[in-house]
Amino acid sequence: MRDYDAATAFLGEWGRFQRLVFFLLSASIVPNGFNGMSAVFLAGTPEHRCAVPRGANLSGEWRNASIPLELRGGRAEPSRCRRYRLAALANFSALGLRPGSDVELESVEQEPCLDGWEYSRDIYRSTIVTEWNLVCEDDWKAPLTTSLFFVGVLIGSFISGQLSDRFGRKNILFLTMAVQTGFSFLQIFSTSWEMFTVLFLIVGMGQISNYVVAFILGTEILGKSVRIIFSTLGVCIFFAIGYMLLPLFAYFIRDWRMLLLALTVPGLFCIPLWWIIPESPRWLISQGRYKEAEVIIRKAAKINGVPAPAVLFDTAEMQDSKPQQQQKAILLDLFRTRNIATITIMSLLLWFFTSVGYFGLSLSTPNWHGNAYINCFLSAVIEVPAYVIAWLLLRSLPRRYSLSGTLFLGGGVVLFIQLVPADFSALSVGLVMLGKFGITAAFSMLYVYNVELYPTLVRNMAVGATSTASRLGSIIAPYFVYLGAYDRFLPYILMGSLTVLIGILTLFLPESYGSPLPESFEQMLKVKCFRNGQQTTGIRNSKESPKILVTPL
Repeated sequence: MRDYDAATAFLGEWGRFQRLVFFLLSASIVPNGFNGMSAVFLAGTPEHRCAVPRGANLSGEWRNASIPLELRGGRAEPSRCRRYRLAALANFSALGLRPGSDVELESVEQEPCLDGWEYSRDIYRSTIVTEWNLVCEDDWKAPLTTSLFFVGVLIGSFISGQLSDRFGRKNILFLTMAVQTGFSFLQIFSTSWEMFTVLFLIVGMGQISNYVVAFILGTEILGKSVRIIFSTLGVCIFFAIGYMLLPLFAYFIRDWRMLLLALTVPGLFCIPLWWIIPESPRWLISQGRYKEAEVIIRKAAKINGVPAPAVLFDTAEMQDSKPQQQQKAILLDLFRTRNIATITIMSLLLWFFTSVGYFGLSLSTPNWHGNAYINCFLSAVIEVPAYVIAWLLLRSLPRRYSLSGTLFLGGGVVLFIQLVPADFSALSVGLVMLGKFGITAAFSMLYVYNVELYPTLVRNMAVGATSTASRLGSIIAPYFVYLGAYDRFLPYILMGSLTVLIGILTLFLPESYGSPLPESFEQMLKVKCFRNGQQTTGIRNSKESPKILVTPL
């Protein structure tokens, strides 16, 4: 029997049907871009200080002196979480004493912000931080909100593949779009931080599931040459477009509830796509629904203006050609020999720390010098050339040096930020942009490199394991940003050091450029320091394992 690609070759690679699927599926990724990074503005923390109630019996002079100064970023700034004890200040004010001259302020007792906080409205009109006072003793809740969103992403990445395998690509694609849009809308009516965070976790589940299923649907419908461009450039660039729209929305809409409403509306434009985007014919065939698959392919032929053969699929042949029983793999197979165990451990670390660097830099844009909205927009724009460069590097240069070089670039320039004088704010922002460029390029190359390292039997499992490491990195990334409250340069020092370290580690991985995909454990490339060593015993034979389509999850 002819395979699916051969049976549908008459459609061509880039007809009107393929262009329609390419751009509509890519466009469905746009809401993922602004939902994935919306916490940058929804959970933004403005400058704040303890509130002094209007009814406090203080003179204007004592009211101005009611907040102690503390050293922050090398400068004396009003404390965010402490004030002088108002009872003592009221007593001094009633006696006619003056702060500084008559009373030594350092000797006055301090107290926490018992009457709440006053928030600057220079950047945000309101955020969930100002709504529920997620500062001082509760400041850990803001990064936890973002972390739990990525916990939802982790859960969604586990279930999306299984759901789409069982219920169909198209059904789950639109179901997850509805989950992402619907629960984002429900967040607008949150009455507590706990309610907002639980809904945000569900939004995270829908966000990644939408992304993964759109990716799978596109790779199954499009031809081989277009499939590569769709998976490396199409979905990534449209994600970046959504990311670019986020600061534009946030700039004009400074209230977090109205911003959420604005970010929800684009999801409604995806509803008409239900009548345009088809189900995957490959999936229909795998379910024995041959007539439905044939209807879709004949419709595609009509759209492309090409004649379809009288018989597309021989149903009897397809039913007889069941895939041979293949050996089952278990997670321990990723550690079965010293070579594959070393590759697996190094790959897990590579994915984990690259994810920390990518999401750490993306979420920290409000902490950079300059305008938070412009910084976020630049952080999104820089991803487009990063994806293009990554695609060009994958086409023409060895994997190890491409990955290591971009990681060195990203980590090295981020480390240099601490050396930039405070007056050169544009230079520090430029270095962060260059660091984001390098880490984004490396991140986008990891899927291809990972697929090429593992044999067929465990390839999908390896992609799943390393993707999980990436999700775990995104979960802790908000706390790297959180460290900036204690030292502005600490997050950059940590992210830069870890990225450079993982760039060095990459040089010890095997080089897969130009090598055929390994079919068995014996065919696996060796880690550099093992190349002259003996192969460890206990390798499972998988010579008969069929090739499988690997899609990044």
